[in-house]
Amino acid sequence: MKAFRLDELEAERAANDGAYLQFLRERNMSVGLYALDAGEPDPQKPHQQDEVYFVVSGRASITVGLETTQVARGSVVYVPAGVAHKFHHVTEDLRVLVVFSPPES
Repeated sequence: MKAFRLDELEAERAANDGAYLQFLRERNMSVGLYALDAGEPDPQKPHQQDEVYFVVSGRASITVGLETTQVARGSVVYVPAGVAHKFHHVTEDLRVLVVFSPPES
C-alpha cells in the first residue's frame, strides 16, 4: 500500500519551488498535486493523457475546450487527452489532485 498526506505533499511541493509535484507513478496512471495561488496564471498546455482534476481547496474557473465552469473544493473535472484547458480567475489559492492515465510522460 502507498498512502499520502496532503499537508506533507503540499510542503514537499512548496519546498521544490514548483507548481506541480508528481507523487505516484504506476503502470496505468500517475497522480500529482497542482497549485496555483490566487491571481496566478495557469501555464498548462494540452496533455497527451486523459486527466481528472479533484479540487482539494481554493476557487477558480476552468475552461476545457469551449466550455467553462466554476470549481471549488470537491469539484471533479475530466479533461480528455489533447484538449486545451486552463484554470483562470483563481480567486483563492487552488490545490488540485491530478490523475493522468496513462501516466504523464
